[in-house]
Amino acid sequence: MEAIARLVTPEIVGDILKQTQQFEAVSDVLLLQIAALGRQVSHEPGSVLYDAGDRADDIFVVVAGKVEYLVDPGVQASRPARILHPGDVFGWTALLAHKPSRLSKAVCIEPTEIVRLSGEKLLRALAVDSETRAEVMRRFACLIASDYPAPHATPAAASSGRETVAPDSHRINLTVYRLSQWLKSPRPYLMLLGFALFLGFWYLAVEVWKLPRFAEMPGLTVVIKEWLSKDPTYGLSIYTGEYYKHIGMSVWRIAQAFLLATILGVPFGLLLGWSRKFNHYAFPVFEVLRPIPVLAWVPLAIVMFVSTESAVIYLAFLASFFATALNAMLGVESIDESYLRAVYCLGANRWQAFRHVIVPGALPFVFTGLQISVGVAWFSLVAAEMVSGQYGLGYVINTSYSMVRYPTIIIGMITLGAVGYLTSALVRVIGDSLMQWRVRELAMKGD
Repeated sequence: MEAIARLVTPEIVGDILKQTQQFEAVSDVLLLQIAALGRQVSHEPGSVLYDAGDRADDIFVVVAGKVEYLVDPGVQASRPARILHPGDVFGWTALLAHKPSRLSKAVCIEPTEIVRLSGEKLLRALAVDSETRAEVMRRFACLIASDYPAPHATPAAASSGRETVAPDSHRINLTVYRLSQWLKSPRPYLMLLGFALFLGFWYLAVEVWKLPRFAEMPGLTVVIKEWLSKDPTYGLSIYTGEYYKHIGMSVWRIAQAFLLATILGVPFGLLLGWSRKFNHYAFPVFEVLRPIPVLAWVPLAIVMFVSTESAVIYLAFLASFFATALNAMLGVESIDESYLRAVYCLGANRWQAFRHVIVPGALPFVFTGLQISVGVAWFSLVAAEMVSGQYGLGYVINTSYSMVRYPTIIIGMITLGAVGYLTSALVRVIGDSLMQWRVRELAMKGD
């Protein structure tokens, strides 16, 4: 049951709001005006603040105590039930222009102090500063997106008066938007021009001009005819099963090496950047081993692993591991220390700071490192397959050279480049799905 509202000054309410993530960016003057709209209310254990289906008028800030937040079973949510603590903000549906019904139930589970703010009055107060309003609404949207994989609406609808689409549709729309911006830019056409110039020079240098340095190289038309032939002269084309067996074997080896490098390299790199003591022990050894070429490891790999297949995967793993770990470490070092000081001031321990600041902050560098890592893994794999592999694109290139099958060498090289590009693109897509905030930022910049 609700108790009598306490008489508190706007300054006190303002201090409370300033400590929340949603209002910390609001200026002190505007925050004081917003605080004047709020009222602090005491509630006994068991008090129902609102139930699913109730009209949404106010948003709530927990000042003291705990509130149990139960999402209606008919609403898809990542956390259908949770406990809200001091500093948590909830009741966001009050910010929507058409005032929908509540999607959840909020119950006090101990003596609780709540600040209530009228959603309509809050929006009018924020309207005087469009930039601040946009920032506050963005933070509410981030709050909702983390809890509702498919929410009925987001605060962004408050300015438009309509419901927004589900996040899956939003991601599709964002992808389509970025694709349209890319097609409108000169980049795809410059890319096509670059390929045309490269292929044109190859054709002219080998088959028309017959330049001395290119005399022994297979021409463009020879390679294409061999690649597309149903009865290839050298036994390898898109119509032969052996061609796809080589591709499949290389992809499978890369998948194992890359997965192992990611599982070991990302935590190792994060730890290098996070712990100075660990860095002092491990980084000198890391830096001594990193420049050693993959081919130098071949004899040791053969001695260490009885299986030739394990040796090949190990050699591909090595270079990938170093690239992954180094970029993860640089990602940690790029994080502004003020973020760490801020979370420590809010009472976070080292594990919480690592989980909520270090890992998200390093993600852009981590996925950049993974894109480099998968490319380096292909480079290392080819060298390993040339030395000790059976089947695989590196094996094709090496044996074709030994048997003077030059068109097959080019086919293997082009296939390697295409498959390597696709694996890098796959890593980039996964990174974009995990860093939607970065995708939105790039989309707004038109990148």
